[in-house]
Amino acid sequence: MSMTIRHMRIFIAVFQEMNITKAAEVLHMTQPAVSRAIQELESYYGIHLFERIHHRLFRTESSYAFYARALHLIDSFDSLEKTMKNWDELGVLRIGGTITMGNFVLPGLVSEFQKIHPNLQVRVTISNSQSLQQALLDNRLDLALIEGGISSEELTSELLTEDHLVLIFPSGHPLCLRDSIVLADLIQYPFLVREKGSAGRTFLDHVFAAHGIDFVPLWESASTQALIQAVSAGIGISILPERLVQRDLAEEMICTHPIEDETFRRNNYIAWHHQKFLTDTAKDFIALCHQHSTKAGES
Repeated sequence: MSMTIRHMRIFIAVFQEMNITKAAEVLHMTQPAVSRAIQELESYYGIHLFERIHHRLFRTESSYAFYARALHLIDSFDSLEKTMKNWDELGVLRIGGTITMGNFVLPGLVSEFQKIHPNLQVRVTISNSQSLQQALLDNRLDLALIEGGISSEELTSELLTEDHLVLIFPSGHPLCLRDSIVLADLIQYPFLVREKGSAGRTFLDHVFAAHGIDFVPLWESASTQALIQAVSAGIGISILPERLVQRDLAEEMICTHPIEDETFRRNNYIAWHHQKFLTDTAKDFIALCHQHSTKAGES
């Protein structure tokens, strides 16, 4: 028998989910059909793609090499389909965004973009930076707007905007009485931060490391709003994107103060896999992002 695109899609789903049952659910297939497809792949190429130990799957060395090639093959096939079947205007564009970008940038962008391409379905995923970058590498997203740096060398990125993080603390906190604050002053207070893998957490880890300061947070949360509420309740202090705390600062739920020896400015990017076939509509979305960034810089 010969291998088909269907076999490749099944393998990719199993590799990503590392579970036959979950892969079958994603693919809307039966579990035996998925297992049979993997067995056919292994038999055809004479390799072991997965080790099966105590009813669990483990990736083999061969599976990693096969995965990279299968992704490239599927992307090439999909690009052919989009080109020949007008999928570019009638299909789906999968866009990711980190929390700040998802709250303040993507809604307006997607709304404007869909006025230009009304028949194109735009699917949006809001998650942390690490998850979005992995989704780009796994071809589960086409583009992603990411705060901070891009860690994977397999991703192409273009600079969009700059944003600013600010120190926040509850009303009546000892920091309210300080005329000036440096980064080292903050370590004596309980710190509340985003989870590992988020753009904000990675940025803070790098900043504190660059200043040679040990940074051990008291709380970690995937929810920025939960951190703001905890700060407001007097549990500790935090450093978060200015855009996300503006309303709470205006309502005097929390307070802020500049830090003398650190600007907490970072760059935001739009990113995609360097092997990704960019459709005309994907290029239009990238161009729209740059247009908005230029307007934001001028305002």
